[in-house]
Amino acid sequence: MPPTPKPLLLLGAGGTTAASAAYRRDPLASIAGAYPIVLADAQVPDWARPYLTDHVTVDLADAEATSAAIKTYAAHHELGGVMTYMEHHVVTTALLAQQLGLPGSSPQSMEACRDKATTRRLLDAHGVPSARAVLAENVETAIAFAREEGFPVMVKPRAQAGSAGVVRADSPEEIRHAFERASHETVLGLDAYGPSGVLVEEFLDGPEISVEVAVLGPGNSHVIAVTRKTVGPPPTAQEYGHCVDAHDRLLTDPELARLITNAVDAVGVTCGALCIEVMLTAAGPRIVEINGRIGGDLLHVLIDEALGLELARIAADIATGTRPQLAPTREQSAAIQFLYPPQTGTLQQLTAPDHLSRPTWLERLVTTAQPGDQVAAPPAATYADRLAHWIVRGTEPLQCAARLRRIEEQLELYIAAPARTTTCSW
Repeated sequence: MPPTPKPLLLLGAGGTTAASAAYRRDPLASIAGAYPIVLADAQVPDWARPYLTDHVTVDLADAEATSAAIKTYAAHHELGGVMTYMEHHVVTTALLAQQLGLPGSSPQSMEACRDKATTRRLLDAHGVPSARAVLAENVETAIAFAREEGFPVMVKPRAQAGSAGVVRADSPEEIRHAFERASHETVLGLDAYGPSGVLVEEFLDGPEISVEVAVLGPGNSHVIAVTRKTVGPPPTAQEYGHCVDAHDRLLTDPELARLITNAVDAVGVTCGALCIEVMLTAAGPRIVEINGRIGGDLLHVLIDEALGLELARIAADIATGTRPQLAPTREQSAAIQFLYPPQTGTLQQLTAPDHLSRPTWLERLVTTAQPGDQVAAPPAATYADRLAHWIVRGTEPLQCAARLRRIEEQLELYIAAPARTTTCSW
């Protein structure tokens, strides 16, 4: 029998709520299928317990205390690697890997990914196509940049995720509102884990994708999967859905591959699994963001369904110095749709007919809000206002899109005030 792998230290499980479990259980289960997991976190969520072999109690917001606790633990327990699938902890993960002599990128490279201003500066210095941007100290600086660059512009927090606070502005007055929102909006408490500030950027027009990337060394980046994104109506950039197709032409596009490799090298990442967001503009693909961890929003499930690749397992393999499996074993499509409130109010009812659980092409249908929850409709809606999501399988993207709509049309939604609706459309 093959030897039992050394335990993998995981920073952060992802929260104790049902919504956290809905988004985080799959990647955690995938990692646990290959490695014993030691969780470093303040507490162990009940949903995560079946996948863990040990737990180190730490406050991950305190990097110094976390380092000391893990150093003490590692003195008595051998570890094979350290990783995280949470944006909050990518820098601390890199610091621990460096201190423990385990595979990983430098803390500086992860700080560059966390800080969108640093990302832009490094991409520009290395000639990697991106967006012109300024770190605006105040609204006046933001407006001055927009007038010089030309409207519209994108206004976003310097170090958030999940499209939190990302707003398009078409006028000075809209910049004032967007700047205020970007200064305060956060998601999943990320404001405690990165620099504050507001970035104002050139507006990039075109379809948006994300690219999952395996970095196996300097200049050695591999495209794992390409995700086509469905983005909600302006002025925000909330993600309403994703689709992964095994036959996507971008998987073998040399221009995209060069862009990804050059972007990874520009920020200095040499080891790990990244999620890189790209805009397909008329002038060619341009980098939107570089995330120092695997993509969220259940991309793990979509990529497994479409390509037969386990994204979290790939990340775990890289973190332990194991050569990951990158060759697809399936040739299908998979898609997910997120339900946002069509109006602001109190959720009273969200149900689906019983027969929706029976189609073989419906991988899951999950509600993440409960009756009594106060919910906000776009453009005020945030990641936390999502009501439900569903994943479908298909042979190609058009079939997946039709199946997503079929589910949407049969959901029964009632939000109290100002009106009732029974069709989940927006």
